[in-house]
Amino acid sequence: MTLFKDSERREVRRQAPLAVRMRPQTPEEFVGQEHFFGPGKLLRRMIDADRLQSAIFYGPPGTGKTTLAEVIAGRLSAAFEHMNAAMVGVKEVRGVLERARDRLLTTKQRTVLFLDEVHRFNRAQQDVLLSDVEDGVVILIGATTENPFFALNAPLVSRSQIFRFEPLSEVHIKTLLARAMDDKERGLGRYRLAVADEALDHWATTSDGDARRALAALEIAVLSQVSDPHAPPEEAGKIAVDLAVAEESIQQKAIVYDGTGDEHYDAASALIKSMRGSDPDAAIYWMARMLEAGEDPRFVARRVVICAAEDVGNADPAALMLAVAAMEAVQFVGMPEARIPLAEAVTYIACAPKSNAAYLAIERAIQDVRENRTLPVPKHLRDASYRGAKRLGHGEGYKYAHKYEEGVAPQDYLGVDKTYYEPTDRGREAKIKKRLEELKRLRHDGSGGPT
Repeated sequence: MTLFKDSERREVRRQAPLAVRMRPQTPEEFVGQEHFFGPGKLLRRMIDADRLQSAIFYGPPGTGKTTLAEVIAGRLSAAFEHMNAAMVGVKEVRGVLERARDRLLTTKQRTVLFLDEVHRFNRAQQDVLLSDVEDGVVILIGATTENPFFALNAPLVSRSQIFRFEPLSEVHIKTLLARAMDDKERGLGRYRLAVADEALDHWATTSDGDARRALAALEIAVLSQVSDPHAPPEEAGKIAVDLAVAEESIQQKAIVYDGTGDEHYDAASALIKSMRGSDPDAAIYWMARMLEAGEDPRFVARRVVICAAEDVGNADPAALMLAVAAMEAVQFVGMPEARIPLAEAVTYIACAPKSNAAYLAIERAIQDVRENRTLPVPKHLRDASYRGAKRLGHGEGYKYAHKYEEGVAPQDYLGVDKTYYEPTDRGREAKIKKRLEELKRLRHDGSGGPT
């Protein structure tokens, strides 16, 4: 939706923050996302051929979603409509769609609708777009920080290409900072700047891949040292930005983490897979990231308990005991001290021998229960404690294990020949495997003999 005339927009842009003024205007100026917008990559080819299709731009803040949409608008022959889903309703969207149809019928020009924060539309609002997106009346570019496979209607996702934006690298951030310091028209090139390499390194690290945050820090560091904000930049004295100034300008590092979205589940997945993969350093890092971002330590504790049972299992039964103890400690102690028993459990599990044999055993058994005929309990194992059970034959022929020298009776406990639990040769389970082989021999040939 166009809110300003071109002349007004230019004036607003001149007064805008540095991050807005320095937005790239051509594909060649765009920094980052080389995996889909580098030379020869899919989106770049679509733009160069003027064959853009509806797309969803998905990723963390400050990675170029809005910027790239504006770059695309300047390159295509299509008309461009810009709307923010948080600020408009169905009526405004229908107005854009009607203009797009009229434009297509009268001038044969297509329309690109850039819908920022598209996840803010509810399901009914998203449905308004479906028909015109499918018919090609508009080319939709939706930008969102939320996972589109959860936040958007499946039909809308199926009609769009999904482009995942990744956080910018430190090299990308430094490139943008250098460009802003050199540009005399849109940037800070009119000032006499002396920015230390350590300051650039600090911004590149603490911005966490967010270009907007890094450029805002640069602007604060420079303008906060201008003695007369109304004087022409050329008359300002030399402005030195060292590490101390850089640290003050950006304050605490912002951790990109959504406690209910992708970052929440991705970090949890990384934690579990690092413990499973026997890398204690990676596991402790992912846990630290979650806790520092404000993740509920009880959620972390639950993941640790699950990993101990599923991935360590009987190769080291102490892992589950330690994990459960850590979970109870979290409830009893609370943060920040709860991080210590969690760290103990996470590092122990990562270093422990691994076996998922118990997990596989229950999965196989459940599959049999669900898919195959239900096995009846053998008569000799049925409850014989009530009056009349003997008349039904319950318990008849049951062999009491403690009457046998080895404590193992030659008896069938399932009724079919089936193996679910297959111990590995790792850790304690190697001993369990050897013991299981002996138990099977005693049950089948009765060599233990009655006492």
